[in-house]
Amino acid sequence: MTTAIGLVGLGWIGDSHLTDLAARADVEIQAVCDVDAARTAEFAGRYDARACKDVDELLATELDAVWICTPPQHHLAPARQALARGIPVYLEKPVARDLAEATELTRLAEESGVVCAVGYQWRAIELLDAVRSELASSDVVSLSGYSVGPTAARPWFLDQAQGGGNLLERGSHQIDLARAVAGEVESVLAVGSAVRVDRPGVAARNIDDALTLVLRMTSGAVATVVIAWTPADVPGRYGLDVVTDSGVLRMALDPEFRLTGRNRGLEVSAGVTEEPFSASNSRFLAAVKAGDPAAVACTPADALATLRVALAGEEALATGRTVTVS
Repeated sequence: MTTAIGLVGLGWIGDSHLTDLAARADVEIQAVCDVDAARTAEFAGRYDARACKDVDELLATELDAVWICTPPQHHLAPARQALARGIPVYLEKPVARDLAEATELTRLAEESGVVCAVGYQWRAIELLDAVRSELASSDVVSLSGYSVGPTAARPWFLDQAQGGGNLLERGSHQIDLARAVAGEVESVLAVGSAVRVDRPGVAARNIDDALTLVLRMTSGAVATVVIAWTPADVPGRYGLDVVTDSGVLRMALDPEFRLTGRNRGLEVSAGVTEEPFSASNSRFLAAVKAGDPAAVACTPADALATLRVALAGEEALATGRTVTVS
């Protein structure tokens, strides 16, 4: 059975989704739209899809699901329209830019009963299941997450008020992974670097190029998250180290995707069969076919909880104080 999909927002992340979806024999790219009409026409031609002038026109086509890849401050309106029509939604992360819109979007998804996923992709990989299996008989003492590497300099990303900068756009991936591994977060402390990374051709920005978060988990464990935005020619490093009461687990993320370590006196080793971006799309498509909102990798409710922590981190970064998560 072929799944007819539409996609809203043809920036670099929308482009990445279309590349993945176009490679699937069971997916048909039916319609696309963007605020840039020329870009819409270009992508429509590339994928033999309908070029829609706006979200209303796109959602009026025969769709089985829609991907919303707009900037985070523009998530709620198209998601509300799609859910009201009963169209499953894959929403890029974060769930929204502010708590009020995120809460509203989560409520709409839950009340509609429509499948809705948020793109925290690391939740979709087998490594997470392997870590959770190890932790079934162990307690987490500490977590050390790191996200160091280049990223696209989107205009809204460069403005803290619009996109939340590195903390919300990149750091929230690590926050979400820490929550998925070790449970909820009680409080956040954050420190940003005053040293600026040289970025030729990039307009003025007011975001932190590097920062560190310290998360106090409700379990009593502590987590650190290091985020650094590097020049484009520097290889990235992404991962999470988990110290338990009986060992150490090392989750190497992009590009290795390997779990290694030793726990309860035994060597631990695991890999993946599908990289996170594709795995998250696969989980969503399977949930759509099954009509099961709980089958997605990350639900809006989970993404809302992650946003609460990220916003507490943003406040901590601005004030220099430890902030309790609401």
